Amino acid sequence: MFPDWHNAPVPSFGGNSARLLIVGLAPGLRGANRTGRPFTGDWAGDLLYETLIDFGFAAGVYDERPDDGLRLIDCTITNAVRCVPPQNKPTPAEITTCRTFLEGTIASMPQLRAIVALGRIAHESVVRALGSKLSAMPFSHGARHQAGSLALYDSYHCSRYNTNTGVLTTEMFRAVFAAVKSDLAQKG
Repeated sequence: MFPDWHNAPVPSFGGNSARLLIVGLAPGLRGANRTGRPFTGDWAGDLLYETLIDFGFAAGVYDERPDDGLRLIDCTITNAVRCVPPQNKPTPAEITTCRTFLEGTIASMPQLRAIVALGRIAHESVVRALGSKLSAMPFSHGARHQAGSLALYDSYHCSRYNTNTGVLTTEMFRAVFAAVKSDLAQKG
């Protein structure tokens, strides 16, 4: 349909030495599916990258394209589902199939100390990837869970739907990253 778009599984953005991993839901049709970089080219990326820059997890200018010069600092971004799902709703089979990629990403990050899950599906996929029980770590915006040496922080997804309806405000989103920044600073 769009032969000049990325149109393939979207790889993680950032390095394996990062202490922070952000896990989104899936590539957006006109965002990461088009650009090949998570949260790049859609409104959710505007809020996410602005917040990351403000808290020192990114530097440069976010300009909705993968060659904008934006770089992540001590942070990597990935998705629970690697390909854009039909109607932007991943099936349970897609989520389960893609979990092996999430497990591999987590395992490849030896310095990882914190994960921010954006939304319930990302949260549940992370909890399962860590081998924990969902009942032991229920999703709740602003929650912090401990899984061994990893802290898991929950946030509502930074989608336009959530922000336009007031489910997630900029202040609520920033509070999650303030907590992460504070905790990582204490861990050195």
